[in-house]
Amino acid sequence: MAPKQQPTSPVSENDERLRKRKLSNRESARRSRMRKQQHLDELIKQENQIVEENKKVKQMIDNTTQLYIKFESENNVLRAQMAELTDRLQSLNSVIQIASEVSGLAFDIPDIPDTLLEPWLLPYPVQPISASADMFQY
Repeated sequence: MAPKQQPTSPVSENDERLRKRKLSNRESARRSRMRKQQHLDELIKQENQIVEENKKVKQMIDNTTQLYIKFESENNVLRAQMAELTDRLQSLNSVIQIASEVSGLAFDIPDIPDTLLEPWLLPYPVQPISASADMFQY
């Protein structure tokens, strides 16, 4: 004789459904935690990349600032030399003009360039733009 199967009681069916539901919820929560951790890992990776990029940009700013200061210094020296040479030329032209008047001989005296016609040659005080990478830190 075959054993009769006992109908499962409604309580045990509910217990089984509850157990499956809890298991499903646990698995869902585990996947959610994994996604959250992966997202956090990706954000940390992005932060590290941005920090490295920021360091490079700061270094570029510092290097560019140093070059600017160097070139500005060289330009100031050249402007001073130009002013000195212009003064010397004026003095020499004055001497030639006096010698020309005294000797009666005509000398060709070149004109001193008018710096107002060429403003890029004007000697002017330059205020350096002071920038450093520290200015961009929060």
